[in-house]
Amino acid sequence: MEKRAYVRQIFTAIAPTYDRLNRIMSFGLDLRWRRAAVDRLGWERTSGGTFLDLCAGTLDCSAQLERRPGFRGRIVAADFVPAMLRAGSHKTRALPVTADALALPFASSTFDGAMLGWGARNLADLDRGLAEAARVLAPGARLVVLDMATPERQPLRGLYLAYFERVLPAAGRLISKHTSAYSWLPASTRAFPRPAELARRIEQAGFSGVTWSTFMGGVAALHIATRGG
Repeated sequence: MEKRAYVRQIFTAIAPTYDRLNRIMSFGLDLRWRRAAVDRLGWERTSGGTFLDLCAGTLDCSAQLERRPGFRGRIVAADFVPAMLRAGSHKTRALPVTADALALPFASSTFDGAMLGWGARNLADLDRGLAEAARVLAPGARLVVLDMATPERQPLRGLYLAYFERVLPAAGRLISKHTSAYSWLPASTRAFPRPAELARRIEQAGFSGVTWSTFMGGVAALHIATRGG
């Protein structure tokens, strides 16, 4: 099965338990890291603007942005799995749009900023998805990309891989009742570019000033980039 169809099938199946599993398996840190991503979005420059939550999932990033004091803009939450959008619809007034990140149904230069949280790994064509994000962002708008990474240093690397590749899939199967969905997470992370390489590819897609930082010794990475003029 092609990657796009496989990812859609997985996330449709696990949508009802997705949030609970995220909180359990990340020990609640996923929400802290999402807050850090929104902190770097630069929404304050255009607090009444229009912002894109790309690969929005269950709308956690949208909810984080909407709750910010002083935010008075509009959020469009795009994901190609309707079940995920429905599962998070109670969290926010963001406009849910069923859309593929590789072919977004928005005009060029529509958005004043974009968040891509935990979705870049799942794109069937990463470079095409980044180029689409650049297309729909206005010049000078900021993109924040939050996703998994793998620690480089021992012993953290070994401990992390043991948890990520053995404990997490077993727990995911137990809670979600899906046999393969939580094997996809370590598999997709292994194939995902390292932070420095991802930064290079973001720049190639039309962004400038790309910087990145990691959390907890490298288990997740946050990239910040500005759409070129």
